[in-house]
Amino acid sequence: MLHTYKHNKVDRRFLITIGIFIVLLVLLFVLHVGLGTVWISPKDVISALFNRPTAEYQRWIVWNLRLPRSLIAMCAGAMLGLAGSIMQALTRNPLAEPSLTGVTSGSILGIVCWLGSFPLAAKYEEIIPFAALAGGMLTVVMMYLVTRRMRDNPFVLILKGIIMSAVLSSIASLILLQNQEQLPTVMLWMIGSLNAKVWQDWFTIWPWAVVSLPLGIACYRAANVLQLGEEVPIGLGFRLQRTRILLFVVSALLTAGAVSVAGAISFIGLIGPHIARRLVGQDSVRVFPTSVLVGGCLLLFADMLAQSVTIGIGGKGSGLPVGALTAMLGAPFFLYLLRRSRR
Repeated sequence: MLHTYKHNKVDRRFLITIGIFIVLLVLLFVLHVGLGTVWISPKDVISALFNRPTAEYQRWIVWNLRLPRSLIAMCAGAMLGLAGSIMQALTRNPLAEPSLTGVTSGSILGIVCWLGSFPLAAKYEEIIPFAALAGGMLTVVMMYLVTRRMRDNPFVLILKGIIMSAVLSSIASLILLQNQEQLPTVMLWMIGSLNAKVWQDWFTIWPWAVVSLPLGIACYRAANVLQLGEEVPIGLGFRLQRTRILLFVVSALLTAGAVSVAGAISFIGLIGPHIARRLVGQDSVRVFPTSVLVGGCLLLFADMLAQSVTIGIGGKGSGLPVGALTAMLGAPFFLYLLRRSRR
């Protein structure tokens, strides 16, 4: 009976946590849509979303300018949060994040190759996300081959991921040296930005989210198996190689989908899973869905801060890239985790 009581208590805590973050996500989403050089109150945002605007210009601003960006921020944050949680389970390393798959660098290289392929490539902006996806998926194949089809242990997997990212980044830099006119465009993707996102960008990311988010959450059993080490799962009859391949590919799909639209936004995939585990424990069946919600909340909040900084300095230009802000805020958090892991 004591075990049943503790189990029910944990489940109740998990459900309460999920409920709180759903409410927080909705609240941040409404505030995010309302934030801009023209402030729209939450009440007016909700009215505009239901096509009952207080003023016609509010409906136009909400639907044509701000809603795509808010949807992408929520979706990309959720994908990065889950990708980071899966990567940490795969490598059994709390400091791991989605970029360790090499997919982020591969996606950037795909963009650089597309923009450098012919002079008029930059005019076809709708192709850029697909170039990023192609680069990311090619990186998955390369990582599969260089890691001996995922037979490497977690430490070697991380090391090879770092090396792969460095090599791909170096190739991208060399190509950019020959096509310096494309540097401003590529820099936004390398930093990560939600500025000037439109409905076409949303139509690019949502199919990946619909497929990869449920698939990632459904991988909780495989993630829990890897937490047991190597000897125990093998003794129980699990095929570790297939389990690693599954988790790696799903994490890469999530990362590639997010990077293809939002760029290389850092630290969301590191911070989100840590917050989730502190709140709901180590079981992946609870950590994965919580990481989805936490990641979405984090990126919405970070982009609100980025927009607030831009508005505070006059609202001129395209705005502060959210990736620059997450890097500034995430670096101290990473150092804290690193210091804590040494104790």
